[in-house]
Amino acid sequence: MFETGGGRGIVVGVAQMVTACAEQNHLITYALGSCIGLSAYDPVTKLGGILHYMLPQPAEHADPQRLKPFVYATTGIPLLLRKLTEAGAQQNRLVVCAAGGAEILVGAAVMAIGKRNRTILRKILWKMGITLVAEETGGRIARTMILNLKQGDVRIRCRDGDKVLWAPGMKVTAPKAIEP
Repeated sequence: MFETGGGRGIVVGVAQMVTACAEQNHLITYALGSCIGLSAYDPVTKLGGILHYMLPQPAEHADPQRLKPFVYATTGIPLLLRKLTEAGAQQNRLVVCAAGGAEILVGAAVMAIGKRNRTILRKILWKMGITLVAEETGGRIARTMILNLKQGDVRIRCRDGDKVLWAPGMKVTAPKAIEP
C-alpha cells in the first residue's frame, strides 16, 4: 500500500498484475525502464488494472507449467483483460494506456528489449481489437505509472516531472513512442 494525496493505493510490482475497483483509489507501478506498464480502465464500472511486464514472450521451448505469466506480454496482457471482463468490465469500454519500454542501460540497446516490448504490445492489442488511447514509451528514462480508479486518469512520473497521460475528456489521438 502507498499513500497519495487522494488516499490509499496498491503497488503493482515487477512481473505482477493487479485489478481493483474505485474503493482501492489508485494502482501504481514503479521502475518502468524497458518493462511496460499497461493500464486498463472501465469508466462505467470503475474497474481497472495494471500489468507490469518485463519481456515480450517466453523462450520457444519454455515449460508452460513453470511460466510466470505476468513476466511476458503474450501471456500477461490477455490475462489482465480477461480478469477485468470477468469482474464486470466491458472490453469495448476499456481505456488502455502504456508507459515504459525505454532503452535505459548503455549497451543494452543491442538487445532492444524496450522496443520489442512496445512492438509486441501493439501487435497483441491489434489482434484483440483494442485501441491504445495514450502512451509514453521509448526514450531513455524510467517512469512510474499511476491509475486513479475513482476518476480514471493515468499519470506518469519521471525525472522530468509529472504529467497526465490520459484523463476523462481528453482527446484521443494516435499515440507515438519516443524513439531512443
